[in-house]
Amino acid sequence: MSSPVSYDLQGQGGGVILQATESATGNFRWIQVVNDCVLTDLDSTNLDNIGSLVGITIPAGVGIGGRFTSVIVDTGVVIAYYA
Repeated sequence: MSSPVSYDLQGQGGGVILQATESATGNFRWIQVVNDCVLTDLDSTNLDNIGSLVGITIPAGVGIGGRFTSVIVDTGVVIAYYA
């Protein structure tokens, strides 16, 4: 039987697709950039200096792992996968 962590990392725990000017709060494990994006805010409970990712262009295809509680997209599209 697979562990719950493996299950969530495969995206089977669900998520939310966020486009320009959209936001989400909750418990997220992975942020996948679909189209080049700029984030207005990204809050994490386990990553230091997370603010370094705000306001810069993050290219499509980049995935960011951690424990996230808030994601706000300025431009582009991301998928925030639930923890």
